[in-house]
Amino acid sequence: MTNFFEFEADFVDSLRCIPMQVRCKLDTCGIKLKLSDWNQMTTAERQALVELPCTTETEIHFYHDHIQQLIVQRTGIPATKLPIEPHPAWLDSATVPASLQEKAQEIGVTLTQQHWAALTPLQRFALIKLSQPGHENKNFKRAIAEFHLL
Repeated sequence: MTNFFEFEADFVDSLRCIPMQVRCKLDTCGIKLKLSDWNQMTTAERQALVELPCTTETEIHFYHDHIQQLIVQRTGIPATKLPIEPHPAWLDSATVPASLQEKAQEIGVTLTQQHWAALTPLQRFALIKLSQPGHENKNFKRAIAEFHLL
């Protein structure tokens, strides 16, 4: 899976920022990766993290161990571990998270359950991440538009 979102277009050629598909894999395997650690990796290492699968239990464990090794090699310090959600909201196509609904309403958008169910898990992940405090609001609006939710 190496499809990038349009709202990521300004950085995916260089991979200077962590793309959503890698962020999703990090949440899946329980790793918090700082942008400064990401930028210490080579372009080839970053590209490998984009391309490596992280779906099955075996893949998730391999991804976790691989990224931990990379971070230790580059920084000398292991990456921070995150708790792994047993039932992540982006995999639940039946329920629009209330916090996401509130963020969408701030820009005049109502997300219906039908809209939510029609999105891919990665699109749902992106909307959840972009709706959290600390993310640029322009990318949230851009994602809403890209996913045809306006």
